[in-house]
Amino acid sequence: MQVLITADKIQERLEEMAHEIALDYGNQPITLIGILNGSLMFMADLLRELKMPTRIGFLRASSYRGTATRPSHLEILPGLVPDVKGRHVILLDDILDTARTLTGVVNFLRGQEPASLKVGVLLRKRGRQEVPLEPDYTGFEIPDLFVIGYGLDFNDDYRQLSYIGVLDEANIHIAHHPELITEAVLEAALVARYDATPPR
Repeated sequence: MQVLITADKIQERLEEMAHEIALDYGNQPITLIGILNGSLMFMADLLRELKMPTRIGFLRASSYRGTATRPSHLEILPGLVPDVKGRHVILLDDILDTARTLTGVVNFLRGQEPASLKVGVLLRKRGRQEVPLEPDYTGFEIPDLFVIGYGLDFNDDYRQLSYIGVLDEANIHIAHHPELITEAVLEAALVARYDATPPR
């Protein structure tokens, strides 16, 4: 597994994102809504950087299941969403991929009549978006790679990592067939290096 974004770099960018949010809202109260489970670490660390009064809530929305690496049918379970009517809401997600999941959740939250609704994502994949959605706050733009760590998972594993790593095709295949692990595969997984950058 290759490290794409270090833990230190993530924390530095979250401080910057908190400053961007402060410029938009000042001391107005806001509500953060995180999409479980991927946004949990992102939301917790960003919350620590915010100074204005802030409520939190969560919902579950997923278009991935198990070892799938491509999106399928979207399900939204809003059981932990507080009353957001008349409040300024920022929806947080770990990654903007096809944007189908985020678009569905945005449409759901708009129906709850918030005073305003903005979207923040930790990661935005280049070249993957299928529906138009422009996030208001973006942590990093990344290549079209399967990433894990810092809340992102593969088959519900790797979420605990403090950094963002790349799971290559060999590792995805091994997750299905662990008996195929060899020295050559392990060496190949360490060869490539990638760059991730904050949006301009």
